[in-house]
Amino acid sequence: MLKSFLKNKPLFYDEIDYTRMPRVYETIKKKLSLPKIIHLIGTNGKGTTGRFLATALYSLGFKTGHYTSPHIFTLNERIWINGENIDDELLDSQHQQLLALLSKEDSDSLSYFEYTTLLAIYIYKDMDYVILEAGLGGEFDATAVFENILTLVTPIGIDHEAFLGSDIKSIAHTKMNAIKTSAILGLQKYIQVQEVADALAQEKNLEILGYKEKLDKNDFDKIEQIAQNNKLEEYLKENLTLAVSALKVLKIKYEIENFKNSKLYGRLTRLNKNIILDVGHNALAATSIYNSLKESKYTLVYNSFKDKDYLEILTILKPIINDVEIIEVEDERAESIEEIATTLKNLEIKYKNFSLINPDKKYLVFGSFSVAKAFLKVYHE
Repeated sequence: MLKSFLKNKPLFYDEIDYTRMPRVYETIKKKLSLPKIIHLIGTNGKGTTGRFLATALYSLGFKTGHYTSPHIFTLNERIWINGENIDDELLDSQHQQLLALLSKEDSDSLSYFEYTTLLAIYIYKDMDYVILEAGLGGEFDATAVFENILTLVTPIGIDHEAFLGSDIKSIAHTKMNAIKTSAILGLQKYIQVQEVADALAQEKNLEILGYKEKLDKNDFDKIEQIAQNNKLEEYLKENLTLAVSALKVLKIKYEIENFKNSKLYGRLTRLNKNIILDVGHNALAATSIYNSLKESKYTLVYNSFKDKDYLEILTILKPIINDVEIIEVEDERAESIEEIATTLKNLEIKYKNFSLINPDKKYLVFGSFSVAKAFLKVYHE
């Protein structure tokens, strides 16, 4: 069973062997038939951009896969195929077939993310298009070993510095070094991202387009209507625009109805009239949340991983926060509640530990998939 196989693989590593995935892939490369892959790299917005594009392609009659990560409850959420998350039976049968192609040494050596990425590609072998979302990286990411027809670059910000670099320029360079031939650059906060893109395009003879270059008035009118139909906030509309740009570059005609029900769960998702859930977990995401929700104030249900700049995140969100309820999460990377509390005290933000949902309060649940999972357990109970 896949579940027991993956149980022995750590989800996260302090160090990563970047030679492992390319080496293992080479051993089975000739036995795989790759679909047309659209690679998604960036810091924020990969999931929603990918789901907009995948939904449209499937609606247009193409067999389509969307590989995304991480998941909230089950691995099945990561492997979307023709409009639905994969079921357990297909997942297990394809796992057994992939194991038969790999040596035991190779299958055991691959990390959780590397193996699930390889498994997804094996499952997607009969697809027309696959939207393949990178994990935390770009150039050295497990998803970067596969040839692709196009790369989409979502907003790049500071995150995962231990693996990607300590400043925007180095992070952008690491991510965009994954571009094979051509790319579309989404809306960026930092000018350095455009500068790195221009330098790479010249150095490696790449075609890197701006996300609005191929769009005309008719496209912008459609985007506005799709955004209204799906009740998209501004940052989600930017992700939609990048997805539409991909269709234009691929010369695929689309209509407004092809994007029906294309919003990805957990991205400014309104659970009910007083609870909004978002799995963002860095400063760039916090800025987007603030810009979208700045007309109201909320009780923030929050926790953070130790490697996140939660001081900056909470500073950004402070103007829309009435108070914070710190939620306990089951993750070894989570910061201690005491450290979060100290930061809130220094910021002069009222806080307490989260326990129950008060129907008379407006909640913003924010701070990673782990926070979402912990909150949803209480919410569904």
